[in-house]
Amino acid sequence: MRSPLCDAFGIDHPIFAFTPSEHVAAAVSRAGGLGVLGCVRFNDTDELERTLGWLDDNTDGKPYGVDVVMPMKVPTEGTSVDLQAMIPPEHLSFVERTLQQLGVPPLPEGEGRAGVLGWLHSVARSHVDVALAHRPVLIANALGSPPLDVIEKAHEHGVKVAALAGAAKHALSHVANGVDVIVAQGYEAGGHTGEIASMVLTPEIVDAVGPDVPVLGAGGIGSGRQIAASMALGAQGVWTGSIWLGTEEYQNLQSNEGWTEAFTRATSSDTVRTRIYTGKPARLLKTRWTEAWAADDAPEPLPMPLQNLLVAEAHNRINASGDPDVISMPIGQIVGRMNEVRPVAEVMADLVSGFADAVARLDKLRA
Repeated sequence: MRSPLCDAFGIDHPIFAFTPSEHVAAAVSRAGGLGVLGCVRFNDTDELERTLGWLDDNTDGKPYGVDVVMPMKVPTEGTSVDLQAMIPPEHLSFVERTLQQLGVPPLPEGEGRAGVLGWLHSVARSHVDVALAHRPVLIANALGSPPLDVIEKAHEHGVKVAALAGAAKHALSHVANGVDVIVAQGYEAGGHTGEIASMVLTPEIVDAVGPDVPVLGAGGIGSGRQIAASMALGAQGVWTGSIWLGTEEYQNLQSNEGWTEAFTRATSSDTVRTRIYTGKPARLLKTRWTEAWAADDAPEPLPMPLQNLLVAEAHNRINASGDPDVISMPIGQIVGRMNEVRPVAEVMADLVSGFADAVARLDKLRA
């Protein structure tokens, strides 16, 4: 399983793995793919500094990437206190009332009070600055093209830039801005996602940007057969995410029985695309929490970053409670295949062997 991206990034397999866990990212890179650390969870740049230092030391010299959440246009942004003041009281009361109705206990005093500030433009910029002091080979942006000066700064450090696109017109805009790699993010994906399924989206974007711009297929990919299908559609590799939530290494970041039960029992129809997580459409596991937000008496989600600030502590409380009927997690439709917890190396091996089997099966059809 090789493509020009393997040589461009110094990897064995064109499997890019987005994950909030440095342990998963390191394991993917050691196994020949490219682990991409999601930085949005880091409110403290010192913690990100330590984490990237750990990645530098625990990837056996293999490359890795980072993922930030940064709008291209710089928003008017006050302090976190200013933003909190913009959250309507009725939204705050709805969240607290819903948590009580769902039986979610409060966190211990002093825990989980801060929102995830990585959704703020200024914090995302600090993430880029910290990352460029280490050795990532890729900076990916979950909200499309980063600002032009960020792209230029990455290129000055010899770091390539990737951006997610949910439509061909978005991909063309990214290329015009200087983005190096396009991630064609299909509707099936977890987290932020558009409205076009990957079977349609990937070839549309490949045709739009032309042969000189590498495209990664994304959305619903969790087997070697699906990687083969994505590359048959013209992608040079794949961008994966949800599948790594079911790995042993991820348990270092998030581990409780409720979390594991929630995703291992889910089917591919047990997700919902909603704005309740960040203010932008994102696919989440369908639970009593998402159902509460879909009720007639629920308020409309707030725009980014206010919605995240509104629900950040609620999500911490929900996840800490360990109730699989309530737990909130961004996850894609591939969750229906995530039926057991496995080590990253085993998942990688299955992806590679499954790809080889699929290609061999197709070769027989040409005889």
